[in-house]
Amino acid sequence: MEIVIVNNKKTRGDFIKVPKILYRNDPVWVCPLDKDINAIFDPGQNVYFKHGEANRWILTDDHGRLIGRIAAFIDFNTSAVEDQPTGGLGFFECIEDQQAADILFDTARTWLKDKGMEAMDGPINFGERDSYWGLLVKGFTHPSYEVAYNPPYYQQLFENYGFKTYFKQEGFHLDVTKELPERFMKIAEWILKKPEYQFRHFKWTEKEKFLADFVIVFNEAWKSFKLNFEPLTKEYIMEVLKKAKAIIEEEFIWIAYRQDQPIAIYLMYPDINQILKYLDGRLSLWNKIRFLYLKRKNTINRARGVLMGVIPKYQGLGIESAFIYQLVQVFKRKSHYREIEFSWVGDFNPKMRKIFVSVGSKSAKHYITYRYLFDRDKEFKRYPVDKA
Repeated sequence: MEIVIVNNKKTRGDFIKVPKILYRNDPVWVCPLDKDINAIFDPGQNVYFKHGEANRWILTDDHGRLIGRIAAFIDFNTSAVEDQPTGGLGFFECIEDQQAADILFDTARTWLKDKGMEAMDGPINFGERDSYWGLLVKGFTHPSYEVAYNPPYYQQLFENYGFKTYFKQEGFHLDVTKELPERFMKIAEWILKKPEYQFRHFKWTEKEKFLADFVIVFNEAWKSFKLNFEPLTKEYIMEVLKKAKAIIEEEFIWIAYRQDQPIAIYLMYPDINQILKYLDGRLSLWNKIRFLYLKRKNTINRARGVLMGVIPKYQGLGIESAFIYQLVQVFKRKSHYREIEFSWVGDFNPKMRKIFVSVGSKSAKHYITYRYLFDRDKEFKRYPVDKA
């Protein structure tokens, strides 16, 4: 076997090819867009390069065939807040062979160690944690857009190497064709009747104010989490929305206000993986036409809840319930939608998990984010769990 660094056009192309080879007989896997993966490793497109660095490798067998890949990265904003300097690895793909996996893990570990790191988390993203974060260990069904999917045997590859569970995650599915629980409805309606609260969905015609308010809430609600927190700017999220304009539903993005001050946000996308599974990762002109055609045919009947955040002083007041109530009303008007996937909730956030259970959603997928300490004699500590 040979490990090869990704440093030219050919190896960049091979990095993209690896999962297409490994998953070619998997009917569930959805190929992500090539451009989305390439953008993560492009300093001109990924803001994390402003305070981090990344490297990638591919693995070939003795006949030169692609059998694996891995990326390693460091976010210097977060690496130093741990008990030890900690980097990350991700975009791991490998044949079912422990020796091959060990070569990939060793390569990432060596690079990180040479950069001064003393531990590595994985599989994670070189970016926000709502994308490509964690290893799927249960619920190997259709993956939502930018949500982790992998073969079941990956868990053994990680754990045999010595990775330990840093935290666990769950993905919840809500059948929006069913009535919400009565108790939940009462809480939501009680909040919505209070005159001091207002709930407004995104409108392109009011985008400037909306995005400014969205950024205020995001930065206040997430700053207490040390996991890859990158303060948002209005300009950054504007670019994100512009790129996704073809798929955005205005009524899938909400802000809650108390006396006209923004206090909570909710962001959801149509699950475009239901279309991307036909495109093999490429957005050629023909595939763009197919995309628009399939979208108009209402091929997408599920949505992915990306984030919900409430400024701490307003948590526990039922704001989250009112958001979900509003969304169910939206789905009654857009009746081709059948399901929401909430991805994901960490075991360190039992309050949010309790909300999703109370609304009637079901725990459908389980993930693990692992940590590997380079000093094998050092005490391992899990991510701290918030007390519900």
